[in-house]
Amino acid sequence: MTNKIEFTKSAINEIERITAIKGSNNYFRITVKGGGCSGFQYGFTFDDEQAEDDALIGHQGVRVLVDSLSYGYLVGSVLDYKEGLEGSRFAVSNPGASTTCGCGSSFAI
Repeated sequence: MTNKIEFTKSAINEIERITAIKGSNNYFRITVKGGGCSGFQYGFTFDDEQAEDDALIGHQGVRVLVDSLSYGYLVGSVLDYKEGLEGSRFAVSNPGASTTCGCGSSFAI
């Protein structure tokens, strides 16, 4: 298991696409919050500022922020972007999750 967060090419391409539409140098933020049908849920937003406790992860020109509380839940994870019959979404493959919900947006440890 690695001690960082990885990104698929599909995720990188989608973050770049959205950032280009927004017309700024925004950060992509990944969060983990309590809630969801499995206990924790992932959140994905764009942010203009980096907080003091944020980890900045640069990968192939994409700048991703993860706050210090969320980072521990995401270590070793892979962020992907999927398109299918269910729609399009960012998805996390998290080796630390013991269970996930059917849609993949929440998990338990």
